[in-house]
Amino acid sequence: MSEKTVPQTVGDLGPLKAGVAVVAVILSAFALYALRTVLTPLILALFLLMMIGGLEAMLKRRTPLPARAALPVAIIAVVAFFGLAIWIIVDNISLIVGESGRYGKRIDDLLQLGAQTLHVRTAPNLAGLLHQASPAKYLGEVAGEAGHLVEGFVFVLIYLGFMLASRKGFATKLHELFGTSNAEAVTVVTRIENGVESYVWVQTIVGIIIAGASAVLMFVAGLPHVLFWAFVVFLANYIPAIGAAIGVLLPVLFGFLELDAVWIPIALLIGLEVVHFSVSHVIQPRMQGQSLNIDPIVVLLSLTFWSVIFGVAGAFLSTPLTVVVMAICAEFPGSRGIAILLSEDGKPYAR
Repeated sequence: MSEKTVPQTVGDLGPLKAGVAVVAVILSAFALYALRTVLTPLILALFLLMMIGGLEAMLKRRTPLPARAALPVAIIAVVAFFGLAIWIIVDNISLIVGESGRYGKRIDDLLQLGAQTLHVRTAPNLAGLLHQASPAKYLGEVAGEAGHLVEGFVFVLIYLGFMLASRKGFATKLHELFGTSNAEAVTVVTRIENGVESYVWVQTIVGIIIAGASAVLMFVAGLPHVLFWAFVVFLANYIPAIGAAIGVLLPVLFGFLELDAVWIPIALLIGLEVVHFSVSHVIQPRMQGQSLNIDPIVVLLSLTFWSVIFGVAGAFLSTPLTVVVMAICAEFPGSRGIAILLSEDGKPYAR
């Protein structure tokens, strides 16, 4: 990449330009939040497009498949994976809901045990707690969110189809748009693609390791629906910083309802957290290395920021979205200070 004349510090921008940059960030955040209903399926479609492109490139490099067959295979694999994910979640949730009748007595028994342990005279019961919480008023919201989920998935597929159809002309458009600076534009796009693909690859391998080890522990503990809960742990791993830690809590809570002895879910929790801690703090850092070059505190802050704007989709895509923002900001003198703050080593350009 050619040397460019860019300010080296935020102070070089001057107070006025720095203030304008701050105002621009705030206004952009409000605009994204206002348009979140429209932008969420579009961003998910872009993310799937990057995954398909990365898988296509890998199939061309590492498999004997013909070059023409790589793209269709990649599309089928990615769409099938997400379709399978939705089917596994819906099917297992329906089974769990069908068994919920016997969970009420188990919850009352646990509440009674907790009251005795804490020396509470009157133990609460599930019926009383449900009456106080008034869950009926939330059913409409839950049904509405389920409808939006299905609708959003359809829009994601539509957007993805049109993006795949127009992908061939992207390079030409990029050249016409940037002219002589086309090489730098290609560099930015390549940096974004490599950063997102690297993140997805690392999170996928780490998720498989955590989910596999968790499945073994859950099977030994006698927990039902092991494959479903292992899949939940795997998906939760894509939420940075806190995803896997929260994901391993869900099968433990379910274990209190399914397993007779209370100490078994507690032991399971300890085992799952040990697996999560070991993989996240030993294996994952060595795999990830410096490929993303994002400050750890930025990863956590971006999780909060993008979750507020795009909800659950923002939580899953917070790190890839931050990679995109940092790569774009690094190319412009007026915003390079933002890229420096987002990077881990103060050098947002790819090495």
